[in-house]
Amino acid sequence: MPYVLLGLAIVFEVTATLSLRASEGLSKFGPSSIVVVGYLVSFLLMAKALTWLNVGPVYAIWSALGTVGAFIGGVLLFDEPIRPLTIVGAVIVVIGVIVMNLGGGVSHS
Repeated sequence: MPYVLLGLAIVFEVTATLSLRASEGLSKFGPSSIVVVGYLVSFLLMAKALTWLNVGPVYAIWSALGTVGAFIGGVLLFDEPIRPLTIVGAVIVVIGVIVMNLGGGVSHS
């Protein structure tokens, strides 16, 4: 259950981030509303997941998947460029999360 909550939190966070880009500086009501609701729901879900999971690895997962999700969303929705160095950076972020989880685990009692 905590991983489902974390996954949903990441989906809402990525959606809010992409909507932030679409809001054009928070000047468009629709995307701006999605930003506010998305971040609020995302933080509520992550807070609930943290009642079962350790904060360090969870935040690493959140950051990595949010970064990769925003990168992919930016490419697909806004035609942002894909550069080899950007892909290398995304891979490094994901590897960092894997290493962090191997070293610290994610659940607490």
